[in-house]
Order: sequence, then structure tokens, then C-alpha cells
Amino acid sequence: MPPATTPGAQTGFVHVRGAREHNLKDVDVDLPRDRLVVFTGVSGSGKSSLAFGTLYAEAQRRYLESVSPYARRLFRQMPVPDVTAIEGLPPAIALQQQRGTGTGRSSVGSITTLSNLLRMLYSRAGHYPAGMQRLEAESFSTNTPAGACPQCHGQGRIMDTTTQLLVPDDTLSIRQRAVAAWPTAWQGQNLRDILITKGVDVDCPWRDLPEKTREWILYTEETPTFPVYPGLDHAAVQRAIHDHIPPAYNGTFTGARRYVLHTFATSQSANMRRRAERFLTATPCPTCHGQRLNPDALRVTLAGLNIAQMTRLPLSAIARTLAPLADGTLQPDDTPQAGEATAIAARRIATDLIARIAVLEHLGLGYLQADRAVTTLSPGEYQRLRLGTQIRSSLFGVVYVLDEPSSGLHPADAHNLLDALMGLKATGNSLFLVEHNLYLIRRAEWIVDVGPDAGTHGGEVLYSGPPAGLRTVPNSRTAPYLTESTTPIAGTPRKARQWLKLTGITWNNLHDLAVEIPLGTFITVTGLSGSGKSSLVSQALPALLSRALGQKPPEDTDTENLEDRPIGTPQGQVAAGLSAVKRLVMIDQKPIGRTPRSNLATYTGLFDTIRQIYAATDLARARHYDAGRFSFNLPKGRCPTCEGAGSVMVELLFLPSVYSPCPTCHGTRYQPDVLEVTLRGKSIADVLDMTVDEASTFFADTPALSAALGTLRQGGLGYLRLGQPATELSGGEAQRIKLATELQKQRRGHTLYILDEPTTGLHPADVDRLQIHLQSLVDAGHTVMVAEHDMRVAARGDWVIDMGPGAGDDGGRIVAAGTPHDVARAQGSRTAPFLLPLTG
Repeated sequence: MPPATTPGAQTGFVHVRGAREHNLKDVDVDLPRDRLVVFTGVSGSGKSSLAFGTLYAEAQRRYLESVSPYARRLFRQMPVPDVTAIEGLPPAIALQQQRGTGTGRSSVGSITTLSNLLRMLYSRAGHYPAGMQRLEAESFSTNTPAGACPQCHGQGRIMDTTTQLLVPDDTLSIRQRAVAAWPTAWQGQNLRDILITKGVDVDCPWRDLPEKTREWILYTEETPTFPVYPGLDHAAVQRAIHDHIPPAYNGTFTGARRYVLHTFATSQSANMRRRAERFLTATPCPTCHGQRLNPDALRVTLAGLNIAQMTRLPLSAIARTLAPLADGTLQPDDTPQAGEATAIAARRIATDLIARIAVLEHLGLGYLQADRAVTTLSPGEYQRLRLGTQIRSSLFGVVYVLDEPSSGLHPADAHNLLDALMGLKATGNSLFLVEHNLYLIRRAEWIVDVGPDAGTHGGEVLYSGPPAGLRTVPNSRTAPYLTESTTPIAGTPRKARQWLKLTGITWNNLHDLAVEIPLGTFITVTGLSGSGKSSLVSQALPALLSRALGQKPPEDTDTENLEDRPIGTPQGQVAAGLSAVKRLVMIDQKPIGRTPRSNLATYTGLFDTIRQIYAATDLARARHYDAGRFSFNLPKGRCPTCEGAGSVMVELLFLPSVYSPCPTCHGTRYQPDVLEVTLRGKSIADVLDMTVDEASTFFADTPALSAALGTLRQGGLGYLRLGQPATELSGGEAQRIKLATELQKQRRGHTLYILDEPTTGLHPADVDRLQIHLQSLVDAGHTVMVAEHDMRVAARGDWVIDMGPGAGDDGGRIVAAGTPHDVARAQGSRTAPFLLPLTG
């Protein structure tokens, strides 16, 4: 990138010229270094395109030019940004909003390096049983052959099945598919025919078969081969064998359990693995009892705890446990290796551990256990853990680009986060934050407001300067929210129509909890990060209510891999009020699809209607095109070169792979004859390229589409393109698409809607629109329950359930429950002081 020509340019600034990434409109902007700079604007305005897609991407590109081409291949490289020039840009580190990736082997301890220090501490200063040789640090790792439990290989659990899972309905016969775990196609028929040859009555109800027969069919490890005569009963098979009639083939039998485990472990088909998952459950390893380590490592203790027990403690508790070791009041246990050198090493390691944990505690993360899987962390927790690691690294002269570091953070912890950020700045770094949190925006030293609206209606820098100046910008969507408002916004709460009562709720840090839910109201569940909100709202309540209603339980919202999911299920019962609820709907932030072929139009069902409209045009009818012809997923309509993807990947080896428009269809995804069919001059590809706002105007006279598109616009999604790939959508966007899709359905009977932090990633103006959306569900007679940190949302609700008082083991209880006005005055509530100014 050539240096910018900025005569008289201020020193100490980053100068951006001609930024055109995504929806940015040839933006020029100057940003001060060594300051806390906050990028604001409505969702989809272009903030992230400027901060991450332009500034960070260019900083990464410049750094990677300094490393060898071979080393470059090891980095996940961002695309080269579309910008004319950037001058004065220091090296950058990005801490983006993302869920923890990987598997359960990656933990809080491993990404913060706490696990390394603990392993060293146990190796050098642990108490060893008499006669036991000292173990190296790697022997305390679940990820090494020396440390991992030999049976579960460090997983802490084994995957197995049960008779109930394999045969859910024992009134069925084998012919009626009593063994549900067996494959459904020819292979399942083959296994049934083998049993006929063996003399098993496949038409007898499963429960009436001899127990020995049932056990063999489900659990045998044998794989015997039998002659198969399809269509014959056992007697006819025996006659055929006696008469030396050759069988159709010889089939190999596989027991149901063996089939499921083998399929789950070895199948290359994602669908087959998912089907096998339905018949598996995770149980603690019988050798290590879930502790994941080999027996020798578990015999070594420190402060009376082995390393598995230590890492199961919250970080705050680990610091308290090690404090006597750090200050010298507790000496390492008397071991053959003990001595002055051991004592000094133990003190230093313990001191370092406590210092690292203190940083994380300051960021509101002291409640996390060291062995908690990264895959179960929220995006905000994951980002703050990485931020804590950066604070300890003491780098200087770096630009930190952060994506909503306040996400999932209670207002009581926001000042600690700000302290941590200002500490990074004080050591000589620059901070560029994409942020919606008004507390942080108001305390920024420089604000870049992007907008005014989203998508094609955004992409302009409306203001760049000190916060005070933004208040005078007339078309800013952020300016109206900048004043430190104490004006009450709470209304008159609705009265409950009925009460839903649950008792004995036990899950994570919830222990024998009882909760009462006022039906026909808007309920907000508040509390510190880690207080138990998500355990209650996203996990325990959906599991218990779906079970009571006879609905399929919601999928696990934390992890994709069965091996990483928690063992067991939430416990508790519905004590009263169940008859008033007809349906439970969980609207989470999981992606609406995992490939670019899934998009907004396909998920909402809009695309089905649009394809039918195109199939009904005169030209389509004359050519006998059906709706399938207008699908980019079917061979008869899609481009044969890119197979409907619209792009082809060009592998550049030492550089990031480039996706370029398909040379045949030029990105339209379709065959030329399909594109010849138009509606008011627009092809089906043109429609997919429209934003929701544009499509709403185009299909204004089509009631089936205009109503659905209007619902999406009310949810603040008017800027998204109909064909925008699901992989490009944020969690918040995915959640609002799900909500809009749900609102389009005909809702019969009282529905309880549950959402976990629906305001994540939303500008305050978008939050206001979303709340109108959610309140409309309550106005229609339903119940909406949200876990939320936004006090403006809580104040406008009807009922607040405040969890706490603290986080982790110090939480899990209901501190206060009542109207926003009542909870705002509750003693001992960490939420009350932030709710009070808004309730009058």
C-alpha cells in the first residue's frame, strides 16, 4: 500500500484514505493513536468494516509481509482490504467477538496459560506418596500420553448407549423398527433378514422376545456371517439351506451398540454421525471418574487437592487456595524433592498464578473454572479472557482492535473493564473499540460515528472527534443516547394472567432453586456475569418445560460436539401452571446455517414463495419451468461450473485463498436461461441481491411477502440482502431472523418465548426497535422471558428476576423478584443501583 499523501497531516494519528470495504463509501478519516477510540453506529452501519475489515486487515497484511512465505501459510489471513491508503498504522492485535472454538480439550486454563503454571507447581512442589518418583509437568496434562487417562484418553468421559436409547418403544417388533438405532435403508433390512435366518421372531413385540436374545441383538461384539434369503421366513430359509439352494448373499451381523459406536467414531458422513449421536450418551469414565488424568498424577496433591480437583475450582478460589503458598505461610509438603529451591520455586509460581488470576477477576471472570471448556464460553467471556492475557503480556506501541468487549457484561463490572482498557492504553497502546455500550461510549476519548443507517444507507463517517462534538450531529443515531439520562422510562407493569412455578431446579450453580414466572408478561432475568442467568433461562427452563410439555428438547446451545457437552441434564419439576402454556419456543444465537448456500431468504421461507412467483410468469410457464428451476441448489437451474455457489476458490498457496466470481455465471449462481425469466425487469438473481428494504418495496403488492419482509424490517434487519450467506451473519442477526420467522407463524395457544441476551450486538436505537418487536408478542397474549444486561430493557419490562448475589458459587440464587420498581429498591442486589434511575 503506498504511503498516503497527507500534507500537514497531524502526527500521532492513523490516516485512512478511500476505505471502500463492504458498504464503506470511499471513507477518509483520521484516528488518534494512544487513545481510547470507540466506533459507534447502528448494526450494519459499517463500523466493523472500518475497524476490522480495513484497519486490522491492513495491519495484519503488513506484518505478514515481513515473515517468510512458508510461515505465512500457517496464519489465518484476512482478505486484503479495499482502501486507497493508510498512514501511521502501528502493529495491531484483534480481539473479535466469537465463540470459543475447538474442543473440550481447550479450556480456560489452557488459553490463559494458568494450566501450564499449575502443572509445573504440582510437578515441583506437590505432595507425592511415599516411594513415588517425581513426575514431569507433562504428566499432569490431559493432552499428553504421559498424563491422559488410558481408558478415556483424557476426555473424562466415554461415549456409550443404553437399551432405552437403542429401543425407545419396546411394543414394536423388529420388523416395525423396534431397534431404532439400526440404519433405515438396505443395511437395516439386511440385519433383519439375518435375524430371520438365525430364527428370531421379527414380528414379535420386542419386550416379548427372550432376554438373552434381546441382549445379543443389542450388545454382542461378535460379527458372525449368515446366509441371507430375502423375503423368506425362518422355516423357508431352513428348507433352502437343507436343499443346498445358494443364498442371495452372505450377510455380516452387527449388534446395535457396536453399529452406533463404530458409525460415530469412523463415519465420514456428517449426517450419519449426527444420527448416531441420537443414540449415544456421555458417562463419566470409570477409570478416572471424570478427572481425565492417569492414576499416578491424581495421587499428587497440593493443599490437599489433586490437580483435577484444583482446576475444577473457580479461578478466585484457586487464588485463595494458593495464597498461603505465595506468601510463605504454607511450605511445600515434605517430599524427597523438597528444599529451599523447591520452596522458592513454589512461591514464585504461586505468586505468578495469583497475579494472572487477579487480572481476570478484575474483568469479572473470577467465577470461571480453570477446566471449563472454551467451547462453553460466551463470546464476551472468551474475548475478555484473551484481553486478560494481553494485559499480562505488557506489550506497548500496539493497536488493540476489540469487538464489543462489554458483551455479556453486567453494568456493575463495566467500570472494571474500562479500568483494564485504560491500563492497556497507559502502557503505550492504542485502543479501537467497536462498541454499543453507552457507559463505554460516554467515556471514550474519541468517537467515530458511522451511519447514518445500515447497509447501503450507511457506510459514511458522520463524525470523528471528541465525544462532546457528536451531540451536535443532526443525523447521528448515537447522539440522542449520549446524555447521562436519569429520566425514568419504566411504564405500568402488566399483571400476570397466571403463574408458572418450577421447583428443585438443579444445574451448574443452581441448587434446588424455585422460580415463579408470571405468564402474559415480559420478564427480564438479570444478574452479574456467571450468576446463573443463562443456566436458568437457556438451559434449565427449556429442558424442564419441553420435557413437561412433551416437546423435543432444544438442542444444546453451547457446544456442537457431543463429546464436549456436559454430562447429565437439568433436574427439577413443574409444580404448577403448566396447563396454561401450550408451546415453548427457544430463540438462540446459533447460526441459521453452516454453509453459504443457506441464507436469509431460504431460512425464512421467503425464497419458496419467490420461486413460485417466478415459476408463474408467462415465460416460465411457456418453458414449463417449475419452482425447482429457480433454485440454485438443484442441478436443473444452477450454474454447472460453480454448482450454484456463485464463486470459485483460487488457491494461492502462500497468500490467502481468493474467492472470485464464477467465470461462467459471473456470481449470479444460475444458468443463463433461468436468468431470462424476469419479473418487472428483475431476474431471480437480482432479487437475491436486494436488501430486505428494497425487496419490501419491490414486493409491496404481494401480501405473502410484504408482511414477512415488514417483520424483518421491524427487527432492524432491513439492510441485509436476501441472499446474504448464513456464514456472514452475526449471532445477534441470526437470533433476530429466527424471531422474525417465528412472528410470521400462526400462533395457536399461549407460547412462552425464551431468549438469551437478545440485545447482543445491537445499537441502542436497534434495541428500542427490538423491544417493540418483543412487546408485541406479549400484547398478543404470550409470555417473553429474556436474560439481559441492558437495564433499559429491564426497566421497560413487567417483571424482573435478579440472580446472584455474586457469580459462580456465590451466585445461583434469586436475590429479588418483582416489578422493575420493586427490584430497583431491593437490598443486596447488584442490579438495583443501575435499575433505580430508570424506574422513578
